[in-house]
Amino acid sequence: MNGQPVDAVVFDVGRVLYRWDMRLLFEKMTSDAARLEKILSEVVTEEWHYLHDSGQPLTKLVLDRIARFPDFSAEIHAYATRFNETIPGPVEGSHELVERLDTRGVPLFAITNFADAFWAGFRPQHAIFDRFREIVVSGVERIAKPDPAIFALSADRFGYAPEAMLFIDDNPDNIAAARDCGWQVHHFTDAELLESDLKARGLI
Repeated sequence: MNGQPVDAVVFDVGRVLYRWDMRLLFEKMTSDAARLEKILSEVVTEEWHYLHDSGQPLTKLVLDRIARFPDFSAEIHAYATRFNETIPGPVEGSHELVERLDTRGVPLFAITNFADAFWAGFRPQHAIFDRFREIVVSGVERIAKPDPAIFALSADRFGYAPEAMLFIDDNPDNIAAARDCGWQVHHFTDAELLESDLKARGLI
């Protein structure tokens, strides 16, 4: 902490508010451990998924991937049509902190790396997002964390100076980028440590 007051709190979504693990989908599709590891390490990787988060069209990504890995077409199609199965539920304790911040009137925002189509299928199912004043979605903006441009866009849209906002994310690269852009930051590992930080800042 730098002693600067926090006027707004900005959350990441994946692995901060909601658990996310692509293994949960693909282990339903194969009992072959070697095949499962190949899917996760070579075929439907988080690095490839990031291209979708960044705004590249799903149809083209899927067709290109199937052309490269034709033996895994079922899994690649499942990524496109069953993505919500990779998100099993909330991160323990995080939603309670959102509710406590909101109850105290702390302005809440979010910046998430989330593909546009996937977000459209996920957001309406989760009322916790009703507590957020605005959410910047990478797939909509076609800019993804840790690109400094998404932090500049978010600061402008949220209406607060970066140094007056606390940004919470599990990814060290995103935390470093936000800090370099002047934001206050919390590197999320679990809700208990976040709660301690929020208390120390007088936010809850």
